[in-house]
Amino acid sequence: MTAKKFFNRILLFIAYSFLPASACFSQQLITSDSITFDYAKPQEYTIGGVTISGSGSLDQSVLLSIAGLHVGDKIKIPGDPIATAIKNLWKEGFFEDVKIVMTKIQEKNIFLEIQVQERPRLSKFSFSGIKNHEADDLRDLLKLNRGKVVTENLIINSKNEVLNHFVKKGFLNAKVLVAQRKDSALLNSVILSIAITKGNKVRIKQINFFGNTALKSRKLRHAMKDTKQKKHWFDIFNTAEFIEADFEKDKEKVVEKYQSNGYRDAKVVKDSIYKISEDRLAINIYVKEGKKYYFRKITWVGNSKYSSKDLDRILNIKKGDVYNQSNLESRLMMNPNGTDVSSLYMDDGYLFFQATPVEVLVENDSIDMEIRIYEGKQATINKVTVKGNNKTNDHVLMREIRTRPGQLFKRSDIIRSQREISMLGYFNAEKLGVTPTPHPENGTVDI
Repeated sequence: MTAKKFFNRILLFIAYSFLPASACFSQQLITSDSITFDYAKPQEYTIGGVTISGSGSLDQSVLLSIAGLHVGDKIKIPGDPIATAIKNLWKEGFFEDVKIVMTKIQEKNIFLEIQVQERPRLSKFSFSGIKNHEADDLRDLLKLNRGKVVTENLIINSKNEVLNHFVKKGFLNAKVLVAQRKDSALLNSVILSIAITKGNKVRIKQINFFGNTALKSRKLRHAMKDTKQKKHWFDIFNTAEFIEADFEKDKEKVVEKYQSNGYRDAKVVKDSIYKISEDRLAINIYVKEGKKYYFRKITWVGNSKYSSKDLDRILNIKKGDVYNQSNLESRLMMNPNGTDVSSLYMDDGYLFFQATPVEVLVENDSIDMEIRIYEGKQATINKVTVKGNNKTNDHVLMREIRTRPGQLFKRSDIIRSQREISMLGYFNAEKLGVTPTPHPENGTVDI
């Protein structure tokens, strides 16, 4: 069973076709005892008048337009127009019952009355069994506005939305009951009470892998950052909660782990999630590893500033190295552990530099790569501004900034400037950011 199917089962989504029982008895014209129609021989009449009763606050002219019955229209009775009118009114979802009654016939003129029973409207709603901040989240989620027509569909959807909200947070045993009662203060209005029993979070007892031979299950479980199995009862730092969104991301982490070891075609083919007790579940993950690949030939195209030999030295990937796409991209752009090709260019003003790796040949277990370089123009600093410094003067910050208008763009200077500003201790380092705004048309950049 996939994660999606598992959640569908937990949520107990109800498949239904909503049509009240009274609707099936309203598909024909209601007549008096003294007048009957021969269904084998429909007669044509002209509508002499149409009235509506029971519509409450709804605009009668709009309802007549929806019904499609207009004075002067010619209709056959028995025939489709009456059934179509009832069907159109039902589709609006405003009514609990719809009938069309013949009030009288004068020669070939027929007079009709549309009798409707309006559904109640929402006056207010409340939650029980949860904390105030959780109730606030649900109000934003449900968007239950006062005056909204309360239908069976609205109640079921609201219940499922609440249930889904808590299931996604790991409360797989959550229960939701939606009850309605009349509001004595407002005509034809109801109050909804949404009672929630969250229960305990369901935790992961075990994660099993199938189809893996190249990598041990222990390594694959370690690659999953947020979806963990409970090893010991005393392991207080591992909550082992099952969160659907985290699980979907962690399946991608498993694939990334394979790809970093040369298995570029690896994938998770399916998963199965099942409860083994009231508060514990197990996960089975089935993988297809594929073949292990290696780098063979790497060539450079479009480079004039630096020789291919220089770029090979920076890239530091040799023939026979295990194929690793993420490692390749890291050494081309923004390597956290050392120099990369992009920093070589960007420290010499080539802000518009791009490097695109392309697989040009896959043969047996070997891959030939072509790295296509766009060097562009060297960029000059146009202007440097600071924002968000409400207490600290600009000149205090500008003393720490190594980048000046008129200079060539240099990434290392920007990184150094950011580090030295954070060391002043005036700002939250996590919220301190540098944003280059390039202008390729004239070869400048604003910082």
